[in-house]
Amino acid sequence: MLNYLWAGMMLIGIVWGAFHGTLSEVTEGALNSAKEAVTLSITMLGIMSFWCGILKIGEESGLIEAMTKKMRPVLHFLFPKLPEGHPAAEAISTNMIANMLGLGWAATPAGLKAMKELEKLEEDRRIHQVASVPRGTANNEMCTFLILNISSLQLIPISIIAYRTEYGSADPMAIVGPVLLATTISTMVGVLFCKIMQNIGKIEA
Repeated sequence: MLNYLWAGMMLIGIVWGAFHGTLSEVTEGALNSAKEAVTLSITMLGIMSFWCGILKIGEESGLIEAMTKKMRPVLHFLFPKLPEGHPAAEAISTNMIANMLGLGWAATPAGLKAMKELEKLEEDRRIHQVASVPRGTANNEMCTFLILNISSLQLIPISIIAYRTEYGSADPMAIVGPVLLATTISTMVGVLFCKIMQNIGKIEA
């Protein structure tokens, strides 16, 4: 769908430029935008690679596992029916840590892994006949994790700071306060919503 959307926008721009005699400006704009996209991608690739490497070192050194244990009360509050020591817990912790650092790209692999582990958990429950939701339905943990991932509490929005630096912002760090406030509110609302839905039985475990 997005391919059709972007293709349609490009076609409209070309037709509009040809109709108004500004096709050369459209071509120049397209080339400049392509150059800028490549430059920005290289910059963000370096930042993403660095922080993905830091997270990988944290996993290999046992730091992520230690932080998962420290986050156990939080995880238990958010995912009360997640079995203790389940592999999804570490993936969820890694995802939350990456999101707190504003590393959405680095958080994605951990988020996908967490979803796969939660899916396996649902299959195990189904085998043991403790799951009542139809096959293919997201369970309680999946819904809660997705909402947390979308609300994404960010203590240090590294990616946004990098974008602002790349585009010559006079004060790239000025975004820290507003981002922290906005994501704190969104996360609190997300958690409150999950708990309300759990209590009224709209989301079944």
